[in-house]
Formats: sequence, C-alpha cells, structure tokens
Amino acid sequence: MPERMYSSDGDIDTTRASARLAGLDIDIIRRQSPNGDWEQISINLRATPSFEAFGSSFEAANPFTFWVQATRLMWMPWLLTAQTMMLPAGRPRTLPSAIHPEQEGADG
Repeated sequence: MPERMYSSDGDIDTTRASARLAGLDIDIIRRQSPNGDWEQISINLRATPSFEAFGSSFEAANPFTFWVQATRLMWMPWLLTAQTMMLPAGRPRTLPSAIHPEQEGADG
C-alpha cells in the first residue's frame, strides 16, 4: 500500500510504495513539486544475494545446452506425429505410449 508523505522542503508531495519478494526488495518513490512544475520517480532494487552473485550462477550454466533442450521439447510432439504418419499402410497409426511395455506388465 502506498504511503503518502510531505517534506518540509516547500511541501513536496512524496508517495512511497515498497514490495518485498524472496531475495528482492523494491522501493518506488514519487516526488512532485507543490505547483506541479516537476515530478521525480525513483525505483530502487536490492537483491539478496547480490545481482553479481545471481548473474554468476547463470554463467555456470551452459546456454547452448538450455537452448537445445528447449528446442527438443518444442519439436518432439511434431516429430513423433510425422514419424507415425509415415508408417506403412498395414501398421496401426497410433502415437507411442508414455508408458513403456515393461511398466504395463508390472502394474497389471
């Protein structure tokens, strides 16, 4: 909830809003002159751990591997459908089951 304040510097109207998230503090401060000549908005972010530590955790990850996995997940359903549609006419055209045949026998 924004909190409204007035300073002694010529009654400058100041509104402050704060939010606390896991590892991130956000403060937004809006100041306006009494006659409306100017307005100032400040947004302050404070991360715990620091932004540098947060960024270095992503440097350790390989972005190429992430990209390959994301592409694979996106295209896999389409590739399986195309493979199924290209089966000879004598074979049933059903998509592969998510359950392996070995698991079906163990459950039943």
